Amino acid sequence: MKQTFFTVIIFFILVCLTTAFFTFRQANRESQRLTTDLQYRTTLLADSLKDKVEPYVVYENKPVLTRIITTFVDDKRIMGVMLFDNKDNLIASSSADSTVSAEMTTLIANSMDEDKVSADTLTLAKKKVYVFALPLHQDTNVVGSLVLTQNAGFIDDRITEIWRTNIIRLGVQATIVFLAIFLTLRFIIYTPIHDLVESVQALRTNPGDSKARRLPDNFMLRPLIREISHVNQSLIEARMAASEEAKMRIEKLDSPWTEQRLHEYIKQILKDRTIFVVSNREPYIHVKRGNDITYYVPASGMVTAIEPMVRACNGTWIAHGSGSADRLVVDKHDAIRVPPDEPGYTLRRVWLTQEEEKRYYYGFANEGLWPLCHMAHTRPVFREEDWHTYKAVNGKFAEVILKEMKNTGHPLILIQDYHFAALPRMIKNARPDAQIGMFWHIPWPNAEAFGICPYRADILDGMLGADLIGFHTQLHCNNFIETIGRELESLIDWEQFSVKKNSHTSYVRAFPISIAFSGRPEEKKGDEGALVKELNLTPVKYIGVGVDRLDYTKGIIERLKAIELLLEEKPAYRKTFTFIQIAPPSRSQIAAYHALETQVEEETKRINARFRSGSWQPIILLKKHHTHGEINRFFKIANVCLVTSLHDGMNLVAKEFVAARSDEKGVLILSKFAGASRELKEALIINPYDIRELSEAINTSLQMSILEQKSRMKEMRDTVGRNNIYRWSADLLKTLVEIE
Repeated sequence: MKQTFFTVIIFFILVCLTTAFFTFRQANRESQRLTTDLQYRTTLLADSLKDKVEPYVVYENKPVLTRIITTFVDDKRIMGVMLFDNKDNLIASSSADSTVSAEMTTLIANSMDEDKVSADTLTLAKKKVYVFALPLHQDTNVVGSLVLTQNAGFIDDRITEIWRTNIIRLGVQATIVFLAIFLTLRFIIYTPIHDLVESVQALRTNPGDSKARRLPDNFMLRPLIREISHVNQSLIEARMAASEEAKMRIEKLDSPWTEQRLHEYIKQILKDRTIFVVSNREPYIHVKRGNDITYYVPASGMVTAIEPMVRACNGTWIAHGSGSADRLVVDKHDAIRVPPDEPGYTLRRVWLTQEEEKRYYYGFANEGLWPLCHMAHTRPVFREEDWHTYKAVNGKFAEVILKEMKNTGHPLILIQDYHFAALPRMIKNARPDAQIGMFWHIPWPNAEAFGICPYRADILDGMLGADLIGFHTQLHCNNFIETIGRELESLIDWEQFSVKKNSHTSYVRAFPISIAFSGRPEEKKGDEGALVKELNLTPVKYIGVGVDRLDYTKGIIERLKAIELLLEEKPAYRKTFTFIQIAPPSRSQIAAYHALETQVEEETKRINARFRSGSWQPIILLKKHHTHGEINRFFKIANVCLVTSLHDGMNLVAKEFVAARSDEKGVLILSKFAGASRELKEALIINPYDIRELSEAINTSLQMSILEQKSRMKEMRDTVGRNNIYRWSADLLKTLVEIE
C-alpha cells in the first residue's frame, strides 16, 4: 500500500506542477492582453477629449472645462478626468474627490517637461488605477496636461479568477485521476500481487495450507502466475524429497546434521507434543527507528540452536520483552508469531520493570552468579534484595509458563541459563507431569568456590526441579554433582550421573554446544583489500583478530600485553602485524564492566603510542556491534584468531572462526579454560594468564607453514561440522524425552 500511495502522490505533484506552469502562462498572457487593451482605449479617449478642452485651458475657463469633462466621463464611463496648468495646478476635475498622490504629480510633471505622453499603473486610495497624462498645447507651447484615470483592478480580478478556476478544475481532475489510479493499482495490480505473495509465503511456511496450492487468476499477471505455479510445484517436490532424505538420514550416525534433518527428527520423537522454551533474551527484538518499527535477531548461538525445535512443533518461546517497540506489536495476550517473515511459532513476552531488570539481571545474575561461576578473580556481589527480586522474576516467568501450558498435557519445557535457577522447582511443584530440561550455558565452579554463595541451597534445590540438567563439559557436570553432594541431602548415583531428592531424580549430562555449520565450503572469500580500505588501515603482512564482548572473563587485557611483549622482543613484527580487536560494550551499568572498558581503551592507547610508526599502529579497537556477516569478513582475512578466555563455558567464537575458514588457512589460539578446547585440539592451546606463552604462540602461528595450517584447520572443521548445533539440539531433546 505504501508503494501505491507514493505513486499517486508523485503523480499528483507532477500534475500540480504542470497545471501551475500552464496557468501561469495563461494568466500572464491575459494580463498583457487586458493591459494593452486598457492602454489603447485610454489613448483614444484622451485624443478625442484633447481637442475639446485645449482651447479653454489657456484661459483657465473652469466652468466650461468642468462641464465638458463631466459630460465626457458620464458618456464614456471612465473613472475620472483632471486638467492641470503648466505649473502643476489643478484647473478642473470630473469628481469632487480629486486626490492627487506624489507619484501622480511626478508623472504629470514629467509628461509636461518632456512634452510627451506618460502613463503608469498607480495605487490610489487602495485601488489600482491606470493614470494617463497627455500634454496640452497653444501653438508650440505646453500650457497644461489632460489626465485620465481608469480602474485597473479588474485585471487582477481577472487573473485571480483564472487561478481560482484552474485550481478548482485541478482539484476535480486530480480527485478523479487519484481515484482511478488508486482503484487500478489496488484491484488490478496490488490485490492480485498480494494474493500471489500470500500463496508463495504459504508454500514457504506451510506447504500443506490450501493457499500454497491456490494461485490467483488475473489476466494482467497470467504469464507470471503460470511461471510461479511451475516454481511452486518444483518447490513442493523438492521439499518432499528433502523431507524423505532427512527421514532416511535420521538413523544414519555418519550423516551430517542439518536444520531439515533436525526438523524431521523432532517431529518423529515428539509426535504431537509441544515445546515451551524459556530464556531471558528473546529471539526477535522489535525496535522503533523514526516512525517505523523493525526488528533484529540478537547475536546468540542459542537462537540458532533452539529455534528449529520450537518451529518443528509450533511451540512457544517465553522471554523478556526488552525492545523499544516490543509492546507495540504483540496481541492482547502479549504474544506475537515469529519469525516475522515466515511465522512458525509463538513468542510470548514477559514485561519487567526497570527495578526488576536492575536487581534480577544486572544484580543477582550478572554481579553474583556470573563472576561466581567464571572464577575470573572478580568478586561476586550478593545483595539480599537482588536475591528476592531474582526469585520474584522467576516466579513471574513461572506464572506465565503455567498459564501458557494450562491446556497442554505432559508438556515439555526447556529452560535456558543461569537467569532461571529457581524456575524448574517452581514449575515442577505446580505441574509434576511437566518434563523439564535446563541448560546452564556458563561454567559450573568447583564446590569450594560455589560455597561462598549465601543462597546456594535454594539455587541448587531450584535447579533439581528439572529432569535433565545440561552443561558444556563433563568437568562442569562433575563440579555440579560434587556441589550437590556437599550442600544438599540427596542420593547421588555416579554411575547414572543423577541426583535423587524428595523422590524426584535429576539427570546431569554434558552437551557441548556448537554452531550451525555443516562442514561444506563457502564460495565467498574474504576481501582483505576492501576491508583494509574501509578501516583506513596501513597494509601489513600479518593480521590478527579477536572478537569478544567487553567482559572481564574474555582475557582481553592479557592478549594486549602478549602483543606488546611480541613487538618488544621481535621488532620484525613492527609495521608488519596489526591486531584488530572487536569489542562491543556489554553490561556497562555494572562497575566492573565499565572499569574494564576504560582499562582496555587505556592499554590500547598506551601500546599504540609506544610502537606507532607513521600511519601504522599495532592495535585497532572497534567498540561497536558487528553482524555475523561483518565478523566473518574479519575471520576470513586473519592469519591468527585469539580466543583467550580466562574461564568460559564453551566460547563459540573459536568455532565460528574455524567455520569461516573455507580456505583451511589461519591459526586458532585457544585458551585451555574455554570449553571449546576439549574439542578443537588442533588449535594452539595456551594458558592465557601466561603472557609469555601467549606471545610465543602468536609468533608460532604467524610463522606456521601453510601445509600445517591446512592440516590443523581441516581437522577442526571436520569436528565442528560433525558436532554442529543441530546435533546438539537433537541430543539434548532426545535425552530429555527418553527420561521416564
